[in-house]
Amino acid sequence: MAVNAKKIAVYALVVFVLYVIITDPETAADYVLIGFQGISDAAGAVGDFMTWAAKGGN
Repeated sequence: MAVNAKKIAVYALVVFVLYVIITDPETAADYVLIGFQGISDAAGAVGDFMTWAAKGGN
């Protein structure tokens, strides 16, 4: 039963994403840009932390 609920949730998410892309592509592009910017910022922060840790935390 849980597998069916998971499949339904995935299908609903895909339909929603396609709906947003088709009805308002500019907003969808903004959402993608925000997502990639967040991933980039997080990767930069992890890199800064690793550099700090490798230098002994000073």
